[in-house]
Amino acid sequence: MGKLVVLKFGEGSFEQGFTVTLQIGEEREHPSTEISGKLPPSPEMPLYYSHWQSSYRQLGNRYRLHADNDQVTNVSTTQNCEHTAGILRAQINHWLQAEAFRPLKEKWLERLSPSEEVRVIVQTENSQLQRLPWHLWDLLERYPKAELALSSPSYDRIPKPRTPNPLVNILAIVGDSQGIDTEADQALLQQCNHADVKFVVEPKRQELTEHLWAKNWDILFFAGHSSSQENGEIGRIYLNKTDSLTISELKYALRKAIERGLQLAIFNSCDGLGLARELGDLQIPQIIVMREPVPDKVAQEFLKYFLQGFASGESLYQAVRQGRERLQGIEDKFPCATWLPVICQNPAQIPLTWEELRCTTVIPLSRLVPRIYPIKAALLSNLLMTALICGVRFLGLLQSGELKAFDQMMRSRPDEGMDQRLLVVTIDDQDLANQRQNGEYLKGTSLSDKSLNKLLARFEEYQPRAIGLDIYRDFSAEQPDLISRLQGTKNLIGVCKGSDSCKKYRQISFTLKVLPLLGKLQSPVSHLQKH
Repeated sequence: MGKLVVLKFGEGSFEQGFTVTLQIGEEREHPSTEISGKLPPSPEMPLYYSHWQSSYRQLGNRYRLHADNDQVTNVSTTQNCEHTAGILRAQINHWLQAEAFRPLKEKWLERLSPSEEVRVIVQTENSQLQRLPWHLWDLLERYPKAELALSSPSYDRIPKPRTPNPLVNILAIVGDSQGIDTEADQALLQQCNHADVKFVVEPKRQELTEHLWAKNWDILFFAGHSSSQENGEIGRIYLNKTDSLTISELKYALRKAIERGLQLAIFNSCDGLGLARELGDLQIPQIIVMREPVPDKVAQEFLKYFLQGFASGESLYQAVRQGRERLQGIEDKFPCATWLPVICQNPAQIPLTWEELRCTTVIPLSRLVPRIYPIKAALLSNLLMTALICGVRFLGLLQSGELKAFDQMMRSRPDEGMDQRLLVVTIDDQDLANQRQNGEYLKGTSLSDKSLNKLLARFEEYQPRAIGLDIYRDFSAEQPDLISRLQGTKNLIGVCKGSDSCKKYRQISFTLKVLPLLGKLQSPVSHLQKH
């Protein structure tokens, strides 16, 4: 998925400067980055553009302007056009290097990778800003998959239900062709794969309107003469030798076509920014126009390259960029040919590919997924997760994992040393020797009844919570005091095996548990008995 970059120009002028907002985000998502800056005043910029425009229009090429316009062949030279073009390019890049604009440029470089496909939209109402050749910005040279489009700050999205079609429906209007060759345009359109092209040649106004209402069109194409007024607000197309129309005079038919799914309008004719502004007011998704008068050869070559890329699977923006840049091969005869094609974009719409135009029904996501209010959605998700976890625990699917995790955690604990609440008393050989010296009766190698009784009596003085015995006696307890103490000590913990005469106390094998006393002492029995 590519990136979307929007440069929003606020109120201002070349005399006062412009506030600019940069937005960057993933395609089909809301912008994740927004930063504001400013471009300083540059009152001479429109003058530089006017000088280039004048030298370009005086080249003497046969343009697709109105046929009555005379072509001047001896006013300017190719060198003069190239010279003014170089000055304009240098001035644009100098302006965009302003200190107040630098944070936007740095944020651009930070968030965008040269390998990504980037759609750049310049959003402004200022017609002079729209006329500038923004593709000359040296920053764009670092991004070979970036292409720029123009947009108005005011836009809206019109829901467009589309019927799946096996072919791309193209309405091709061939207008007044006096002095130009439009047959090459028709031949290129006929070569498109998976396309149904309807040609309307030099139609009357009513005929064109009827065709616009008759079918769900995907692409509207126009070849012929066209022009825009000086202020760039209004465009005019010439249908035949006697009839011409503005976009507003086709407003209702065009609006209906857009509502029924028209995605793209291509005006392969001269000076189309006025046409684009009027069509933009009707909320058409995308328009491709020529910013200045265009020679026949340039118009035909661009259409050929664009259709080759677009119909073979390239995105709309990439197809336009490739078609535009391939015009460089004829700039020795047609200077600044790469400046002419430009996209005008409705920011609320996402350009479709050729395959999507063929067979994809555009359905809003809200129609595919039932609407669930946030609180209900949260409660439902919590309920489902709780039921899932309880079910998994009930089936014991988590038990092995929990035991492994607990074991690993216990192994990972640091050494805490001996618990200060424990007292451990040991029996060694010296204890056995002391018992014999004291004349106590011993059987085997264990404590005598007398020593064991004294030991338990000593323990009881500390009032322990529990007493655990880990000794082995393979003979019967005979001393009455010991038998009584063993029977009466409730906190004595041990495991015993008894004989016939005393099942409980004949053979005792106690396992040490916990001895929580007031302090810690690790000592032989003899030491404890002495104290």
